Amino acid sequence: MVTALALGLSGLMASATASADSAWLAYQTRFITPEGRVVDTGNGNISHSEGQGWGMLLALAYDDRATFRRLWQWTRQHLSRPDDALFAWRYEPLASPPVADTNNASDGDLFIAWALQLAAERWQQRGYASASRAIREAIAARLVRQAHGMTLLLPGANGFEQGEALDLNLSYWFMPALVDFAAREPQGPWQALIDSGQRLLDEARFGRYRLPTDWIRLTPGGELAPSPEWPPRFGFDAVRIPLYFRWAGLTHAEGLGSIQAFWQDPAHQPPAAWIDVFSEERAPYLASRGVRAIAGLATSPGPAPVNAAQLAEQDYYSATLLLLARLARGSQE
Repeated sequence: MVTALALGLSGLMASATASADSAWLAYQTRFITPEGRVVDTGNGNISHSEGQGWGMLLALAYDDRATFRRLWQWTRQHLSRPDDALFAWRYEPLASPPVADTNNASDGDLFIAWALQLAAERWQQRGYASASRAIREAIAARLVRQAHGMTLLLPGANGFEQGEALDLNLSYWFMPALVDFAAREPQGPWQALIDSGQRLLDEARFGRYRLPTDWIRLTPGGELAPSPEWPPRFGFDAVRIPLYFRWAGLTHAEGLGSIQAFWQDPAHQPPAAWIDVFSEERAPYLASRGVRAIAGLATSPGPAPVNAAQLAEQDYYSATLLLLARLARGSQE
């Protein structure tokens, strides 16, 4: 079963231009080692389960079976956890051991699970489907909570339950995967997660611009506020929210309108990398090209070409967002 949403990935491959192919080759050269490790060049050359999953989705979109296999083999070898099918979130190549914190990141787990499921169908690999199913079962068992009438996704198995309060990160709700999983497994928690994610986006908005913060706390009384454990910023995490919602076709949330209005506000041109939602302090540097590509999803119709020269100017995070924004456009064309 391949859903219409999943076909957005193959749509990119089918319509890929030479420049798009050169972009993928440039991305591999700069950010993927021969062993299959995705390197975060803007963060000390470490790796994340997030990056591995993104790399797998991109390899799938470009029908690059060999790179996909290398990425999956490295991920399974170096990030697998001993007690479940989830993955350690961080790998530091110069540390001993490279994986000091075995906690997972639920967004990375979702990226990997979806990439495996789609790859199983494209390339007729039943082993990928089995691995995806095991990850989905572990997500449902270990990372889903019920609170105040909502079904919630913990960012990781450990460290985000503060007594009866929960620290949440809406950018971890990878909506394209959740929508696809809900179609495949109506009995699972996926549709309830989608519904609660949309509710959070509408209700967890703060400051004059009504923006979500990277991290949100759900209190024991059911109130939503920026988590006191992190600065109250619309920043590096929250900028992914409109990418994931629009990619999944979830375009009617009021929270998306607030984000778009902020990005288009002449007072914030060009946009900074982050803003404190209360003080309105801005980052002393601009939003990356990748973030600006996300901002353009709602305002710039048609395909968004990405070439090797553009990628050469970006670090890992910006370059990845550029290519993911192209995938999101492909799902809507």
